[in-house]
Amino acid sequence: MLLALISDIHANDLALQACLRHCAALGVGRIVVLGDIVGYGAEPEATVRRVSGLVEAGAIVVLGNHDQAIDTPSVQMNETARRAIAWTRPRLSETSRAFLRGLPLTCTLDNFLFVHADASAPAKWKYVTGAAEARISMAAVKARVTFCGHTHVPMLYCLTAAAKAVAHGPSVDRPVPLLEQRQWLAVIGAAGQPRDGNPAAAFATFDTVSRELTFRRAPYDVEAAAAKLRAAGLPEALALRLLQGK
Repeated sequence: MLLALISDIHANDLALQACLRHCAALGVGRIVVLGDIVGYGAEPEATVRRVSGLVEAGAIVVLGNHDQAIDTPSVQMNETARRAIAWTRPRLSETSRAFLRGLPLTCTLDNFLFVHADASAPAKWKYVTGAAEARISMAAVKARVTFCGHTHVPMLYCLTAAAKAVAHGPSVDRPVPLLEQRQWLAVIGAAGQPRDGNPAAAFATFDTVSRELTFRRAPYDVEAAAAKLRAAGLPEALALRLLQGK
């Protein structure tokens, strides 16, 4: 089965739609959303409703820290993130808030683990930003492959036979076989707010049979998404971040 992995949508419905169009063209059999459906972006209600519709069609969705912050304010967030969450709360229906509230921290499918942040302590929302953090995350779980988001930057790590974590910078549209004898951690870039210098929505696909992981990008109308942010009165820095992809 071909899985699509989408993370950090951040209320950017245009980016999500672009990813879903690519998924349909690729023949994706099941979608996995790795958290942070809301926060930062200008279309929280539309985005949550779209994701909840995906769940009705069989999608797997896990909780992100911005999703949790709708009901549980986080002291870990910076001022811009807190302002965006405060703006988002009254713009979500109770149905959408209940959907976010009910999301699990982790989910598994066969020997694959889905989580928003570091798998060693999912509720602490720690970032996997390098090999040291990746090793801690992989060592804490039995899953042969962990998929996470949170950093907004795509990256792939593997644990060697000597228990050393090695980082691999991913190339777009180039399948990488995740050898079964090794343990892997794939950090999926952000669909709705990339921070790797490329404003196109990031997502990935994973073939559960061949175990090939492919990092992908879905171009969309970033200018329109930035205009929605400005019209909503959200911080200008968020619009600039979309346009610059960082």
